[in-house]
Amino acid sequence: MEQDRLSREEIVAMYKADVERLVPYINWLQQKNGQKVSESYQGQDIAKNSVTFPVYDSTLLQFVREVQRTRFINRNYVYVYSHYQIRSEKDELRAVSRATLQEMNMLGGILSRYIIKGTTKGTVWQEGVQNGVFLAVLKKMKELMDFWDKE
Repeated sequence: MEQDRLSREEIVAMYKADVERLVPYINWLQQKNGQKVSESYQGQDIAKNSVTFPVYDSTLLQFVREVQRTRFINRNYVYVYSHYQIRSEKDELRAVSRATLQEMNMLGGILSRYIIKGTTKGTVWQEGVQNGVFLAVLKKMKELMDFWDKE
């Protein structure tokens, strides 16, 4: 991976602004950890005549939009999962807990999977909140930036 050739300073410079954009969501994710952050729209007896669709918490939608504007979005997240042998939520959380600064791309790959798949499968964003993966990734990113950013 190209990050293996970058210095600590280069990696911090590359990701610092994006991590700072996402850090404000940590408190919200801690509050919502394990909870539902979407409901099915039930207005006007829609369930009788049509397919229901999810209505997401507005903060979740803001978070998704913010992540989409970062360099963490990687359409090749499947390669990241393969490279790090991530196959389950437990694997995701284990990989996050062990991540180093040189593996910021792996953290981005995990975020990418949830954000990208969530655009077509309604439950994926909610899963990222409920299973704690979003929270774990953001906390690890912040921890790495706080530790290595020696301005």
